[in-house]
Amino acid sequence: MRLITRWRNSAGERVRIALRLKGVPFDYVPVDEMGLDEYRRLNPQGLLPALDMDGRVIAQSVAILAFLEEEYPEPALLPEDPMLRAEARAFAAHIASEMHALTVKRIGRFLDAEYGVDEEGLSRWQRHWMVEGFTALEEALARRDTEWPFCFGETPGWADLHLVPQMRNARRFGCDLSAYKRLNAIDARCNEMEAFTLSRPEMQEDWPGEGAV
Repeated sequence: MRLITRWRNSAGERVRIALRLKGVPFDYVPVDEMGLDEYRRLNPQGLLPALDMDGRVIAQSVAILAFLEEEYPEPALLPEDPMLRAEARAFAAHIASEMHALTVKRIGRFLDAEYGVDEEGLSRWQRHWMVEGFTALEEALARRDTEWPFCFGETPGWADLHLVPQMRNARRFGCDLSAYKRLNAIDARCNEMEAFTLSRPEMQEDWPGEGAV
């Protein structure tokens, strides 16, 4: 099993965390070492990450996570209760589709090239969607029937592995996260666990070092 990604790819980080939470061994393959032409041959979408299972390639982190949950059901990343499972999926989808998707580099490059949005404008764009998203996520956690230590249970899972990389992105974008008491507490708990710490960008073999952007 090969996970093709790069050090700063939060979608790839989600998958690294999931693999480690489940104890599934994998080979980390930096896409820059492979080359973009070769990567596009394997994954026509050209986006990261991709999971290579003996020549069969799964693109998109959501599809990869679903595959891992089905292929390696223990420990489960999703709650047993169907309603909680749906809430965890909705929480994660808000991050992947409504937050992360609007703040990736290719969106910024398009806004710059097509509309002349400068660096400050891009920063405002990123912070706006981060604030919108985290405010909704904090409220979702506040409405839970049980104040669990993690998003939807006693152990981290589907929602948490989406949250932690996005919190890191927000700090990099200069977002003030002090208002999000529950999100910050869960992020801190997760970042004490090996599955999360080993999956951080700076722990990857292709991390370029301090000061990397």
